[in-house]
Amino acid sequence: MKNRILVSGIIFFLALSGIAGNSPVGAKVVPAKKVKVFTTADNTKYRITMTDTLLMIPFGQPLETQPCVFVDPSKTFQTITGIGGALTDASAETFAKLPKEKQQEILQQYFDAEKGIGYTLARTTIHSCDFSSSSYTYVNADDMSLKSFSIAHDKEFRIPFIKQAITAAGGRLTLFASPWSPPAWMKDNNDMLHGGKLKPSCYQSWADYFVKFINAYQAEGIPVWGITVQNEPMAKQSWESCIYTAEEERDYIKNFLGPALQKAGLGDKKLIAWDHNRDLIYQRASIILSDPEAAKYVWGIGFHWYEDWTGGGKIFDNVKRVAEAFPNTHLIFTEGCAESFTFNKMNEWKWGEVYGRSMINDFNNGTEGWTDWNILLDETGGPNHVQNLCFAPVHANTHTGELTYLSSFYYIGHFSKFIRPGAERIISASSRGQLLTTAFLNTDGKIAVIVMNQSNDKIPYRIWISGQAAETTSLPHSIQTLIIE
Repeated sequence: MKNRILVSGIIFFLALSGIAGNSPVGAKVVPAKKVKVFTTADNTKYRITMTDTLLMIPFGQPLETQPCVFVDPSKTFQTITGIGGALTDASAETFAKLPKEKQQEILQQYFDAEKGIGYTLARTTIHSCDFSSSSYTYVNADDMSLKSFSIAHDKEFRIPFIKQAITAAGGRLTLFASPWSPPAWMKDNNDMLHGGKLKPSCYQSWADYFVKFINAYQAEGIPVWGITVQNEPMAKQSWESCIYTAEEERDYIKNFLGPALQKAGLGDKKLIAWDHNRDLIYQRASIILSDPEAAKYVWGIGFHWYEDWTGGGKIFDNVKRVAEAFPNTHLIFTEGCAESFTFNKMNEWKWGEVYGRSMINDFNNGTEGWTDWNILLDETGGPNHVQNLCFAPVHANTHTGELTYLSSFYYIGHFSKFIRPGAERIISASSRGQLLTTAFLNTDGKIAVIVMNQSNDKIPYRIWISGQAAETTSLPHSIQTLIIE
């Protein structure tokens, strides 16, 4: 008790005397804020570990020699929908091969907000994608009326997996779905793979297919929050793919997909356009959103990072251009992962930093939701029916049951665990280029500040809010979440 009184007295003296920073004598004494610091750092055992508890004290004008992260909760921006990853066939099939205790570990680590990283957003696919063991659809060939429509395939692995994820997330998980390709017979190349285009004669049938999918999943007890029009509509891939120009996507939305959803009583579902890289995002958004008849159906613009996922040439500002030009349209990151899986590179620290850099920039440019790709893959980086093998935040050895958590799992967790749906982004500005930062005001009144250090340097800095500051240290190649109560 004596020590507590002594510390309080010292803080009060510093506040009055101006020793803490450059506060003038007689400055108004503001109740000290408590700051909890959670850290993940290379070459340490810290993995979203609480490493410090700080107390903010009066601190006036910082000097240029005093690194600071300035936070201003009075300036609010977009509201956060959620942060999460994709529940694919590959993830579900890998999950099914694991022992029950490992399955429970995966569910807890991903979806439990207290014991894990608390995912609140998820993506799944409308029939097959490359991360499926084979190509398949939900209808028989040439069934234009869709009478044969059935999601029986998904009931073996994917639907049970999604249901368990929803339960682990506390009964609520914001889920959106994306198609990689219409059935082969609906396309001009008669192939689900290798690009091709949707035949005009099949426009209505394909729109009705979306309606069938949503209703079928919801009949299974899986609410569908939204859909994207087409995964990567400008990519001719060796796997499931389909090409739409901006004008074709615009017209398909306004003449077929939008009206089909409305007619079926599904007008509340969030319709997301583009769903491809940042490079062409502004051109695509401007073509679609400048047409009022198309724009009225569109909730938002989705995007990926594959224009340069290694981070050397990411075009983050293109996302901001859309936010500036169309402030009433929502932005959501719908997919990203590290490609070209190599088993002996799983422990490289750079994977986490790729995520942290992207997430900070995307949120600062107006993104409301952020969705990783596969949440779980096997020891080969699959399964994938065209050998497009990739990294995931968690890999499972399906022979031994061993789970490997990559640095990316923890970097994503610094956001998903502490930035909850309904949070609003606020100002966070760093005085050092080595420290990337973003910040959010949660609905419970707590502030979450992300600080990421990409450098080899150990950097002491102050977190500064409204004339109060607390000093901490950013370790080399680390990410921190500071929770200000």
